[in-house]
Parts: sequence; C-alpha cells; structure tokens
Amino acid sequence: MKKHSEAQTDVKSLLGLGDQSTRKSYYAELEANLDELEREKNKYKSLFDHALHGIFQADLDGKILNANKAMASMCGYDTPDTFKNKHRNLKDELFYSKEEFLRFKKMLLQNKQIDSFETTFHTHLSDNQQIVVSISAILKDQPDQLIECFVKDITTLKEAERELLIAATAFDSQEGMMITNHKREILRVNNAFCRITGYTAEEVIGKTPKLLQSGQHSPLFYKRMNDTLSLKKYWQGEIWNRRKSGEIFPEYLTITAVESDEGNISHYVAAFTDVTQIKESEAKIHHLAYYDTLTGLPNRQSLMEKLTSLLKRTSRSQRNGALLFIDLDNFKNVNDTHGHSTGDLLLKHVANRLKETVRETDIVARLGGDEFIIVLEDIGDDDEAINENVRHVINNISELFSKSIILDQFEYHASCSIGVTPFKGGETADDVMKRGDMAMYQAKWSGKNTCRFYDPEILVPQFHMAELELELRNALPKDQFTLYYQPQYNTENLTGAEVLIRWIHPERGIISPAEFIPIAEETGLIVPIGWWILESACNQLKEWSRSDETKHLQLSVNVSARQFSQINFVEETIDILERTEIDPNLLKLELTETVVLTDVDETIAKMNELRLFGIRFSLDDFGTGYSSLSHLKKLPLEQLKIDQSFVRDITTDPDDAEIVQTIIAMSYNLGLSVIAEGVETQKQKEFLELSRCKNFQGYLLGKPMPINEFTANCIPAAKT
Repeated sequence: MKKHSEAQTDVKSLLGLGDQSTRKSYYAELEANLDELEREKNKYKSLFDHALHGIFQADLDGKILNANKAMASMCGYDTPDTFKNKHRNLKDELFYSKEEFLRFKKMLLQNKQIDSFETTFHTHLSDNQQIVVSISAILKDQPDQLIECFVKDITTLKEAERELLIAATAFDSQEGMMITNHKREILRVNNAFCRITGYTAEEVIGKTPKLLQSGQHSPLFYKRMNDTLSLKKYWQGEIWNRRKSGEIFPEYLTITAVESDEGNISHYVAAFTDVTQIKESEAKIHHLAYYDTLTGLPNRQSLMEKLTSLLKRTSRSQRNGALLFIDLDNFKNVNDTHGHSTGDLLLKHVANRLKETVRETDIVARLGGDEFIIVLEDIGDDDEAINENVRHVINNISELFSKSIILDQFEYHASCSIGVTPFKGGETADDVMKRGDMAMYQAKWSGKNTCRFYDPEILVPQFHMAELELELRNALPKDQFTLYYQPQYNTENLTGAEVLIRWIHPERGIISPAEFIPIAEETGLIVPIGWWILESACNQLKEWSRSDETKHLQLSVNVSARQFSQINFVEETIDILERTEIDPNLLKLELTETVVLTDVDETIAKMNELRLFGIRFSLDDFGTGYSSLSHLKKLPLEQLKIDQSFVRDITTDPDDAEIVQTIIAMSYNLGLSVIAEGVETQKQKEFLELSRCKNFQGYLLGKPMPINEFTANCIPAAKT
C-alpha cells in the first residue's frame, strides 16, 4: 500500500486538467477522504492485530493469506509471518486431519457462513500437542472467494466440561453420595443413595442424616465423629444405618467438610458403600476358618483360642475346668463299609448328641476325623466337685450313645472312648490337649467304650504301645509273622484247625495277638496282615492236599471287620483261592457279630457270593453281641461258635449252662453245626457232649502251636 504523501502526488497529477480552483477543491476533498480511509484502516488493523481471538484469512484451496498475533500465539508462534510460513495450507498443516478441513469447507460452501465449528488444530509446541478450537467463518464473494475465520481456543473449556462430566459421573457412581449444608440439611443425593437406602430424593432433601440412624451406636459415637470433623474436617469409618424398610445394614462412610473462602464450613459431602455382602463374606470366611464345615462345631483353631481364653479366666477366678477328649470306636469300619457320606451323617448325629449333654456355656468342638472335644467351664474348686460334674456329663454321653442311630435305613450302635483331664489356670492349651489325648488313648487301650482320667503312671505303657506301632509297620515286610494252629475235633476225630497269628519279634520274642491286633485294627494294618494270613492258610491247605492223611482237614481263618468291609474283599479272596488251587470247601471264614451287624444286607451279599464259590462261614464269639434270630436266619452260615466266656463256667454257673444249651438247641433248629471253643476240662467236654455239641476246640484237646508241632502231635500218620 502506498504512503499518504505518494497518494497525494498521484492525485495531483491526475487532476492536472481543469482549472486551478476546481482542482484545488477536488484535491482538498479527496485528501480528506484519504485521511479518513487511513484512520479506518489503522483502526481495523489495530483491532485485527490486538484481537483476543485468532483471526486468519485463506482461499478455498486452504492457502493462508493473513493471520493476526492471537492466531500465531494460539498455535505457538511469535509472529503472524512465522505462523504463515509454517502453516501455508489449512488442510495439510493446520487442521488435525485433511478430512476435518474438507468437512469444514463443505459446510461453508453450503451455508456461506458458519457460526461454530469445533475441531482440533496442530500447535508448534510439539508434534502431539493439539488445541481444541471453535471457528466462526464467512465466505466472502470476491473474484477469488475468501474465507475469513475467527478462532477461539476452547481447550480449557473442554477440559472443564470433562472435569464436570467426571464429577457428575462420580456423583452418580455406585457409591451412595449425599451433600448437606452447614446445618446438615440434605441438599442433594445421588441414585446410589436412593438405591441403597430405599428413600427417594424428595423424601430426604431438606431433612438431616439422622433419618438414617439405626440406634446401634451410642451418643458418644456420634460425638466423637463430630469432634473429628471439626478438628480434621474429615471422618471415615464403619457405621450401621437403617434403610427405609427398617433393615439395619453396615456401610463404610467417608465425610468431608467443605470450607468457604472465609474458612467457615459451608457444606458436608458424604460418600458411603453398602458393605453387607463384604460383612457376609467375612462372616463366611471366619466360619470356614474357625468352624467345622460338616458339623458346624468349632474347629481346632477356634478351640485352641477359646481354651486359651478360658485358661486365663480360670487363672483369675480360681475355678477349675475339665477337658473331655472323645474318639469314636470303630468309626473307620463305617466309612469302609457304607462310604464316607454315611460316615459324615454319623458324625453329624454325634455332634448334635454331644451338644445335648452340656451347658450352653461349655464348648463342644470337632478336631477332625472322629475326634471331638468337650470343655467344661467352672465345674468346682475341689476334686470331689470336679469328679462329680465330669461323671455327670460322661453318664449323659453314655446314655445318648446307648441309643442306636439310624443312618440311611441302617441301624448303628455307636460307642466312644473318652479321655478326661481337669485343668486350672497357669497352663497352656497345648498342655491340656496333650493330657486329654493321652487319657483318651488310655481308654482305647483299656478296651474302648470306656472313660479314663489322665494318669501319668500309665504313660510308660503308652510309649511302649507307640513304639510297638512303629515296629508293627515293619513286621510284615520283615517276615516276622507266623501262623499257629489250634486243633478242632469232632468227638475224637481231628477235623482241622483254627489259624492264629503270632508275631515273632527279633528282640521282644513272641508278642501276643491281644497286644498287637488292636493296634493293627486302629491303624488299618490289619488289612494287609489279614490277606497274608488268608494266603498263608490257603498255602497250608494246598500242602495238606498232597497227603491222604491231611487232605480232608479244614482251616478256619478269622476275618476282621476292617478287612471284610473292603470293597474288593470277594474278588481278592477268590483270587487267592485260584492262585493256591485249593478246595474252597476246606476253607472256613470266621466272622464276628460286629462284622455281620455292621451292614447285614451287604454282609449277606458278600457271604452268598463266596458261598456259591464253595467257602463256608462260622459265626465267631456267638452270644456276646446283638445277634437276633431274624439275622441268623438270613445269613448263609454253616456253623455257630460258642464263645469261651460261656464255656468256662458251664459246670458251675447255671446261667452259663442254660445259655450254652440254648445256643446248641437253636443251632439245630436253624440247621447249623455248633463248635465250642475254650474247652479246657473233661467235665466241660462231657457237659457239651450231653448237650449234643459235637465239635470242640480248646487246651484240653490242644493249644495253638506251630505247624511242625501240630503235624507231630495231631496228625495220626505223623504220630506213628
């Protein structure tokens, strides 16, 4: 653009024609108009240069023709010229994408004007940095259509909108939220508040949070909450509130005080979460950690904590307590015979019965397996009172266990061994538990189904039994067992023998079965030992089958309840018979009443299957258990064996004599043979013969002996 003086010269040269006065007049007027135009131009330029928003002009192809300082600064440049040099084309350099520019251009060509077009511009500060802008644009109809744009940086506004959106989203989150004024009048609540409490916003706005109070907290609790808010402007913790329905529920609450510019509290913002499910989960976890899942009784961990606490109280009060260590007798037989589901059912019955025997203040716990604990609190301050109270509980337990239990239509007679140890303060829970455990084993070793008080004098035999158990586990692999044979006679003729196991210990010598068989039963070692006995007996029958003098002899083998209850008992027995190739009719399996009555139906099924194979059965120790005539009629028995406890006094005790005669008569009525064991005198034998008993076993006829002695003393050919 030409300067003002140059323009005047040009005008004068143009007005060279005409008279001088006219020229002067036109010149003056034109000069005045030029001055006015110059002022307008400068005014516009000043507005253009100092506008707060960016302004730029471009052609339709996107070439930038002009820009102001605000536009340059907005994009990170010092001057408009630098901006134009760096951003020569809108579509490739200024707009964030070419597609955005084409969309902008299309709208402008359609409408000739755009009031607001939001998009993103590049900046000079970094390759990735952008600004959000709002463009107002006009398409001027000139020979070369011109785009004139007014640009406003709205990045901060957009960020504020996002912040507000986040805040609004947070307010309507899953947490209940409530805003009150300084008077604690509710101003606003969110949807989660309404969902959790059951109140609508209209029902609570204008009221105070006291509306939610449950009554579970004391005034002191709320005073401390307010004191903390006043001091720290913040409080958080667990609180119990009440829903509109009246249900009390736990929540985790956070309250924040909002201060004004003057430092006064203007609002309170409360956020809370319903922790009902968390509390329920915590309760379940606690129950799993401290209570037995099967019976619902306290478990070992819970018991130890309760017992520790009780011992501390006992120490302060000088009032004594007692611990009863209870172990079910022969529980493994139930699991092995009927399965673990039936065993679990029995444990539940026992747990319920034990709870019936004690006070609510006493503890009944399950350690695991078939072991239970009863802890009696405050049972006296002298030995006489302690013993009396403990005996009372034991009598209750015995009475309850005397009643049969029906398990899945199966009648079970449970019994237990109980160890008792009194306790005072000043000792640990571990010490008390160890004494109770030892007392329980004293009861076990005394024959089960009994109770024993802790007696340190019996510890030596206990340690002996523990050592014996360890050595018993190696007895079979080390070939320390042998079989003894006690002859059985029909009047005067040898019919066979009963095989009896003996343990020949390399250091202790011969160990009686009465000493190690209970341990084998308890540990389950009786099963592999039982299979060894059966196979050894079958091998002996195989050996006898080679001689005319012995090929008719029978062998009776005792079968334990634990072994008979094995699922594969029938298959394993038949397998042994087939391997040894013996005559099954020469093998007699002796079962006790305990075995038979454990599960009559299953017992009959197994016996029938083996009976079809040729094996015969004898019912051992008859008369000592709970056999009924109905059971005997169902069992595929060949023989009843009169227990030696009845035979011992048949010549001196009329009751025993009558019992034996009744058993013999019943055997004949059932079509069964009968054999009496424990025959030790000639008078006993004569009485039995007069009572029509024809089969005998006992010391009168021969004691149990190794096979070589049996052969030498009992087999006719060997005698001669």
